[in-house]
Amino acid sequence: MNYQLVIVGPLETNCYIYFCPETRECAVIDPGAEADQIFPLITHLNLKPVIILNTHGHVDHTGANVEIKDRYRAPIAMHQDDLPLLEESIQLEFGLMLGAKPTPRPDRLLIDGDEVRVGQTSLKVIHTPGHSPGSVCFYAPGILFSGDTLFCGGVGRTDLPGGSWKDLIRSLRTRVLTYPEETVVLPGHGPRTTIGEEKENNPFLE
Repeated sequence: MNYQLVIVGPLETNCYIYFCPETRECAVIDPGAEADQIFPLITHLNLKPVIILNTHGHVDHTGANVEIKDRYRAPIAMHQDDLPLLEESIQLEFGLMLGAKPTPRPDRLLIDGDEVRVGQTSLKVIHTPGHSPGSVCFYAPGILFSGDTLFCGGVGRTDLPGGSWKDLIRSLRTRVLTYPEETVVLPGHGPRTTIGEEKENNPFLE
């Protein structure tokens, strides 16, 4: 599969580099912190970032946006419903604690069903509100970047501003679990899993 993982920041955010083998263009998904850990991987793989994708607007997923953008001139893309999170004082204060930098306003606002081109490949945007109003997953055949919507054995917390347990469960049941059971789920934190494994074993989805 055409992705690489680097774990960044004190909250151990999974930052993924999704790339096109033919063109070497890539998307940087959730660069939450420690850009100095992300740059060497991009260089080692001989990749050209063409877009920065945020599964949601929480600072542990956006904290290195500005550094990635400045180095590669890559636009930032996020769902429009998470724009208010970028200016919340609690978010900004938490970011300072984590050593994260405030993210610039996104260059592209995503909506459900969008296709994000990465070289000769693409990612489909799936709006999955619940963990935050603008949470999204990114799907390519066989893989789902789930952000903080779905984890191995868990689901996203909903006690932060804008969170909704009702919306999260609806998103999971109607938007996420409908994908083939063999689909590999690449979450925002923790180990990878599959749709089938979560249907069978995730206690929050019973």
